[in-house]
Amino acid sequence: MILRTRSLRRLTLLLREHPVVGILGARQTGKTTLARQLVAGSRQPATIFDLEDPRDLERLREPTLTLSPLRGLVVLDEIQRRPELFPVLRVLADRRGTPARFLVLGSASPELLRQSSETLAGRIAFQEQAGFDLAETGPDRLHRLWLRGGFPRAFLARSETSSIGWRRDFIRTFLERDIPQLGFSLPAAVLHRFWAMIAHHHAQLWNSAEFARAFGVSDHTVRRYLDVLSATFVVRALLPWHENLGKRQVKSPRIYVRDSGLLHSLLAIETRSQLEQHPKVGASWEGFAIECVIRHLGVDAQQCYFWRTHTGAELDLLVMHRGRRLGFEMKLTDAPSVTPSMRSALADLRLDSLDVIHAGKASYPLAAKTRAVALERLLLDVKPLVR
Repeated sequence: MILRTRSLRRLTLLLREHPVVGILGARQTGKTTLARQLVAGSRQPATIFDLEDPRDLERLREPTLTLSPLRGLVVLDEIQRRPELFPVLRVLADRRGTPARFLVLGSASPELLRQSSETLAGRIAFQEQAGFDLAETGPDRLHRLWLRGGFPRAFLARSETSSIGWRRDFIRTFLERDIPQLGFSLPAAVLHRFWAMIAHHHAQLWNSAEFARAFGVSDHTVRRYLDVLSATFVVRALLPWHENLGKRQVKSPRIYVRDSGLLHSLLAIETRSQLEQHPKVGASWEGFAIECVIRHLGVDAQQCYFWRTHTGAELDLLVMHRGRRLGFEMKLTDAPSVTPSMRSALADLRLDSLDVIHAGKASYPLAAKTRAVALERLLLDVKPLVR
């Protein structure tokens, strides 16, 4: 068991400030475990409803009568199965004195997002729960985290074979069962092929016309496929940053499979040796390092961009936070150097700093406002923006 201290701390703070808090994330990332760890460490009364359990569903047949008398913390797991509960939560959240606070867990269903925005505006805060990150596993297990990914059962598996098997099963059940349960009616085989194609285009620009030709469908249809995988937290479409610089800038998103373990399974990579010899090893490292940086900084996806001009200058990750512009480049090398592209990004984007995240052991300055930061020293050498 890995205690997710930072997630618990943030969740506790949100529950103090909001009557309803939602934990969103892909299946099997540890949302239920996190909620139970919160309950175990709390002194207030707590009631947990698992909406996949028929007995709990029966208890909520009359939700107002069941939930109104409860005090303390009320946990509703798999809330997307009962979207009609949101209007009830709005009424209960507005009671004087806030006798109960509600923690709702969901796998990014359209119902959860839509109902919460319509009925709980101003009352609910969200926390995204992904798999393990570098702070939770420790830098000494960085390469294991990179190869296996952060899904708890994949990372903690007793062997590489067990981890590979779990990830394969996850991909199959996610497409065949979870996606339909979340309200998306898409053929599992088609979506699997699309996801695999995303893996082969990992860290590249999104080209809807190319994907549409490959599938024999419209640009709108493949964009819908991308939206489904993005909404369920298994793909990241990193948005481009563009401003009036007098240069032509790319305006298409860059796509990544968010979990490196799932990426490797989709690419049929099973061992570290195979990974190091694979043509996508650099792209895999880039996506893995980007996720590590975003998780460590604690920022939202809306604060994260990439930047690229048509002349070739680019920046892998641009983080905008409270007026500051922080740049990050990801390099699978142990001796990074300053490139013309980095100088262009520093000048054109007016960066406050540029960190080159690399695979070596040491961190050191490279130039003015620019330093090399070893990924395994990220927790020590880069301060989080949101604690």
